[in-house]
Amino acid sequence: MLKKTLLTTSIVFGGLLSSVNAAQWHMPTPYGDANLPTKLAYQFAEEIKQNTDGDLNITVHSGASLVKHTEIPRAVKTGQVQMGEIFIGIMGNTHPVFKHDNIPFLATNFDDAEKLWQAAKPEMEKQLKKEGMKLLYTVAWPAQGLYTKKAINSLSDIEGSRMRAYSPSTSRLADLMDTTPTTIQVPEIPQAFSTGIIDAMITSPTTGVNGQAWDYLSHYNDIQAWIPKNMVVVNMRSFKRLDKDVQKIIMDAAAKVEKQGWEQVRINAKQDTDSLAKNGIAVSTPTAELANEFNAIGKIMTQEWLDESGSEIKTLLENYQQ
Repeated sequence: MLKKTLLTTSIVFGGLLSSVNAAQWHMPTPYGDANLPTKLAYQFAEEIKQNTDGDLNITVHSGASLVKHTEIPRAVKTGQVQMGEIFIGIMGNTHPVFKHDNIPFLATNFDDAEKLWQAAKPEMEKQLKKEGMKLLYTVAWPAQGLYTKKAINSLSDIEGSRMRAYSPSTSRLADLMDTTPTTIQVPEIPQAFSTGIIDAMITSPTTGVNGQAWDYLSHYNDIQAWIPKNMVVVNMRSFKRLDKDVQKIIMDAAAKVEKQGWEQVRINAKQDTDSLAKNGIAVSTPTAELANEFNAIGKIMTQEWLDESGSEIKTLLENYQQ
């Protein structure tokens, strides 16, 4: 039995009003069980449980069942929960560094996305620390594609439509596409399309497969816009209360699942794109006109990102582009 003492803490959150031992941790995640980040979250929790001989038990609450996605950062920061998974881009209004992987056409393949992540990681950790959180690991999504109810050859074909948004950067992208940004979280996508709340979205092939996109739309354009990531963070105070041995177990498990995630997402991207086609969605690549229009938007958003940022973002970009 691993010898350690886990301090007692209190969780005050909705129906979880109780005093519990700190060995019982809660980890809300925004996505359902079929998604790679959630599968890895369960694996992460199980490995920690086994390697601490059950002395640290992390309950994963998937699909935003415990905390709404947009509220997870605050829940972890304030200690309402000890740990949580967050789509990095939703924190874009907190500091510009959180926008780094929502900038269109800055990093559009996995090798570049990993390089961009390594350039951004030091500043990410610095900003999270200011928020009272510690970064544990990240999981990438496949490159983002354009889902619509009709073929899109240029941005004029989608002008005036309602575009799903889920972060400050995707809202700005929708504006630059001359569409109307509409905030819709993943569980709400099928109903939003079916009821006409949205007409289009940019998201991964994985999200399309898990939400059975073929039931409510017909076209997927593999524009390879960007490769976003989820991150798993822990409340800094809760983490520091643990024995050093337990902290090491957590960080070792985090490194393991991050490595596995970057490997598996490459496989999933192709499999899920193939699944869209097999289920009747017309899968295409962008026309030269559409690609040029998106690249122009990407340059605008990159410059806007630099203009709103301090020297740390300029340094980040320089390190990435070396």
